[in-house]
Amino acid sequence: MSRQATFRPIAVDDLQVLTIAEASRQKRQVALRSMLAAAVMTLLKLAAGIVSGSLGVLSDAAHSGLDLVSAALTFFSVQVSDKPADEDHTYGHGKIENLSAFGEALLMAVSCVWIIWEAMQRIFTHTVELHHSIWPVLVLVTSIGVDYWRSRQLRIVARRTGSPALATDAFHFASDIWATVAVLAGLGLSWIGKHYGVPWLRYADPFAAVVVSLMILRMVVHLGRETVAVLVDEVPAETRQHLVDEVARVEGVLAVEQARVRRSGANYFADLTLALPRRSTFEHTGELVQAATEAAHRALPNSDVVIHTVPREPRAESIFDRVRAVAARNNVSVHELSVQSVLGRLRVEQHVELDEKMTLLAAHEFVSAMEAEILHTTPEIDSVLTHIESEPATIELPEQTVELDRTIVQALREAATHFSEIMDVHAIQVGRSSEHISMSCHCTLPDALPMLRVHEIITGLEDRFKLACPEVYRVTIHPEPVTDNLR
Repeated sequence: MSRQATFRPIAVDDLQVLTIAEASRQKRQVALRSMLAAAVMTLLKLAAGIVSGSLGVLSDAAHSGLDLVSAALTFFSVQVSDKPADEDHTYGHGKIENLSAFGEALLMAVSCVWIIWEAMQRIFTHTVELHHSIWPVLVLVTSIGVDYWRSRQLRIVARRTGSPALATDAFHFASDIWATVAVLAGLGLSWIGKHYGVPWLRYADPFAAVVVSLMILRMVVHLGRETVAVLVDEVPAETRQHLVDEVARVEGVLAVEQARVRRSGANYFADLTLALPRRSTFEHTGELVQAATEAAHRALPNSDVVIHTVPREPRAESIFDRVRAVAARNNVSVHELSVQSVLGRLRVEQHVELDEKMTLLAAHEFVSAMEAEILHTTPEIDSVLTHIESEPATIELPEQTVELDRTIVQALREAATHFSEIMDVHAIQVGRSSEHISMSCHCTLPDALPMLRVHEIITGLEDRFKLACPEVYRVTIHPEPVTDNLR
């Protein structure tokens, strides 16, 4: 089995069919059937080996005995591995399957060493006379059929559930087929040597046992490496790279700065650090994290994903973006931001809203520090001028609402006539709170009007209206597209 196959993620289609409970049930059933089959074949091979005196058959019986132990370990491990995470095992119990696979590999290695030792004894020290009969052959042929059946069943369920223990068992029993074929070949050659007088063919049986053992040892070494790799949290580079590539394709993710992946049983755990634009809001960051999590699940189905975010400066970030980023770091909002070029030098003007209860001295020191930070992070800027405004923090209770103050309304409509783009002024509300008068309205403008022109019109309307009604303290004008008013 290849390294890629061992770490193969669970297929998305399989996960859509199997629930966690159903996957657990199938794993237990196939493991139990494998264990029962191993018990039957061990008894049959042991009996055939004793009757025939064949080391090859006895070695295959010993191998089947270890298969029985391995199948029992697998049955136990798939029951434990499906338990949910608890306080002592916060990543779940999935690695019990990897430990089971490692235990199987050790048992296979021990049996191979014993068989090779016994074969060397028979070749160089004493020769054992074989008792040829049809029964060992029938047992071995039956063993091939049983191994093929259970290997296929285990492989199918392993692919559906991503179980490394079942995958190891499937690999194990598939290798048993070739081992049994070699034993059959050894018996056949020994029989030919005895009946046709070829003395050196009496070594065919122990030689077949050695070949089988060496073949199994080679597979055990490969299997052991892969099992240990999972136990020490090694993941193939292509698996991690596939995850990084999938997440990096999410629009808005600047880079995947760190990606750590580990595996426990059939489940993956991914820990990612993403670089996001530093001007992103909390809501937008949450949306990007959700999109990145979905991308990670496409790369590693059934994975547990944890994403950390760090703010970074985009490559195409403008001067305006960098100034706003400074404001965001200082937890204040800016508006009326403009950048002017005066004799080749850049000058920034901005309006900053601060807590209305802050003293002038505190506000001045805060703004001065903020301006110094802007000059430090953006060397192209020569000077910064900040207009300090108070950020409302008190809910006002109007003493009186004037629904139709004719003077104020008439002044507003008169001011609107000076702007040809204004199609309508409606929803006019005039109110009084303490000693202040406030006015709000909706202004209808053409759909295709650029926001720059919209801002100029709204500002001009506000200025003309305040010239006519200087007693109005606050003016709020909401621009609307004409299409919205036709609905």
